[in-house]
Amino acid sequence: MIIIGICGNSGSGKSTLSKTIKNIYHDECVHLEIDKIAHQVLTIKEVKDELIKSFGKNTIKGKNVDRKYLGDLVFNSREKMKKLTDITWQYMQIEIDKIIEENKNKIIILDWILLCETKYFEMCNIKILLDVPYEIRKTRAVKRDNITNEAFDTREKASKNFDKNLFDYCIESYTEETIKRMVLKI
Repeated sequence: MIIIGICGNSGSGKSTLSKTIKNIYHDECVHLEIDKIAHQVLTIKEVKDELIKSFGKNTIKGKNVDRKYLGDLVFNSREKMKKLTDITWQYMQIEIDKIIEENKNKIIILDWILLCETKYFEMCNIKILLDVPYEIRKTRAVKRDNITNEAFDTREKASKNFDKNLFDYCIESYTEETIKRMVLKI
């Protein structure tokens, strides 16, 4: 089993890089977008109850978590982002552990902004940081997420500063061809 960890702030290209690697290795590779796992655990009753306790009843809209409302809260504050992570993390770990166990004979890509703050970062055989300039990330995220420039700026307040020394590769800009060449070397 090889685990590749990919970190970077919003719009840096984590999913694009992951998909490029997966396209090279096809069925030998599993891509875990940990943000999607986080979205899945928001459907768990205990998580919803804790979110209401921590962030108020407006967190729930109908029977579901209002992700836009919650995002507006947590992207404004690293403390609130940490609180959200503390609520959801135990449930996320169960799912991540299960997927890793089920795919022991494959290349596993872990793609998450907060990966380096978890036990999974140390499990990575290859650690990649996407350190793409702010304006490029902003343009990508605004288009991808259909948000305003202001919304991205708010999201950026909760962004992370990475220690480049923790990574095997630090990529500041790339094309799909550059990534293919790099991945084939690994």
